[in-house]
Amino acid sequence: MDAKKTGSFICENRKKQGMSQKELADKLGITDKAISKWERGISFPDISMLIPISKVLETSLYDLLTGGEDNGQE
Repeated sequence: MDAKKTGSFICENRKKQGMSQKELADKLGITDKAISKWERGISFPDISMLIPISKVLETSLYDLLTGGEDNGQE
């Protein structure tokens, strides 16, 4: 897992959903500072947040964890 790739993926998908960091944070029940740290690759989301993030961003857990990188996995 690469924090920068995952963070960029979260940022890209958040923007596709038309959400601000604050709006995403509110949907997840966390602070917008946490979202900012993820998107800058400073930290990873807590494991308990992975499913809620994937649901809100309408993406798979695999893509979330790999930053959308296609490793030939199905």
